[in-house]
Amino acid sequence: MASISMKNIVKQYGDGFPAVNDVSIDIADGEFMILVGPSGCGKSTLLRMIVGLEDITSGDMMIGDRRVNDLAPRDRNLAMVFQNYALYPHLTVYENIAFPLRLAGASDDEIDRKVKGASETLELDEHLQRKPGNLSGGQRQRVAMGRAIVRDADAFLFDEPLSNLDAKLRGQMRTEIARLQKRLGITTVYVTHDQTEAMTLGDRVAVLKRGILQQLATPRELYENPGNLFVAGFIGSPPMNFLPVTVEGNTAKLPFGSVELPPERAERAQGYDLLLAGIRPEYFDDASAREGARGSTFRATVEVVEWLGNETYAYIPYDAPPEVEQQLRQLERDLDGEALHTQLVAALSGSSRIREGEEAEIWVDASRIHLFDPETGRNLTVDAEHAGTIPEMQTTT
Repeated sequence: MASISMKNIVKQYGDGFPAVNDVSIDIADGEFMILVGPSGCGKSTLLRMIVGLEDITSGDMMIGDRRVNDLAPRDRNLAMVFQNYALYPHLTVYENIAFPLRLAGASDDEIDRKVKGASETLELDEHLQRKPGNLSGGQRQRVAMGRAIVRDADAFLFDEPLSNLDAKLRGQMRTEIARLQKRLGITTVYVTHDQTEAMTLGDRVAVLKRGILQQLATPRELYENPGNLFVAGFIGSPPMNFLPVTVEGNTAKLPFGSVELPPERAERAQGYDLLLAGIRPEYFDDASAREGARGSTFRATVEVVEWLGNETYAYIPYDAPPEVEQQLRQLERDLDGEALHTQLVAALSGSSRIREGEEAEIWVDASRIHLFDPETGRNLTVDAEHAGTIPEMQTTT
């Protein structure tokens, strides 16, 4: 096992386009690191530079105490699991797992011991003599992981390994990968565009946008303290609500009415005319279910209601000034088409009796409201001590 350190990594193609632009990430020995972002953000390119399948334009790639920029992939002692499994269809499961050991000239006894050990770990014993074409997608992915395990590599690299599986199987495989990584304690770098995978698997998550690192933090820090509009919109499902707001004193004037902000948050808004308020859906509720709770309430007409049993989603449209609509459209493009309508999505308790078309009283936890500068996208209310690393803040301070 080994740590992985990336120092000012740049990948520039012949046309001058920087697919990865000055990314610095330190991955501790045994850490599970997630690289996440929409299509084209540079996450797979960065992974391929770690393993040696892409040349590095500039910067230093360190594995342990070795600079590996000029080392061939076979000399880096890394095991990669691909999206398409990359299994040999004519070989049995046993021989697919054994392949890297045979290539390295290992003895038959060593091969048998390691293959059976990996097979037991991954619950593949009964499938060892079957061919990949006769296995399910989840079983084939476990075979690919077994081939990585037997190599005794310094690190595992996963390139969107679950994207070919159905939703239920993805959930099962997430659990298996997390359990396996904890059992082996091996350094792991995992690329995904699925923020649910990122939030449930990683010790820390690196969020990328157009080749630039936006924030590097634990899942909880990303969720509770996004550094900018992009991170706030990308992390969370349903995504964070963004509403135009003006702040006077401690009062925040939203499209539906006014709420009282905590003084320390209101103070960050001084000197700005128009801001974007970011509020996650679960920080709203039916006011009748929150009697006596700290917070503010407002009245609004509910356009659509989705009852899911344990919770209810209420959709409330609002009018936004042109500059806010423009920012939301740009954010939608950055998020790879994630629709951001000028509407509020409130996650109410499942017991709520609010109906479509009626005016309802909605409770909101105003202490959870983030305030964003619509021009720069910066989160003015971020708690820097509990937000991991935000490179943009480091370069401006």
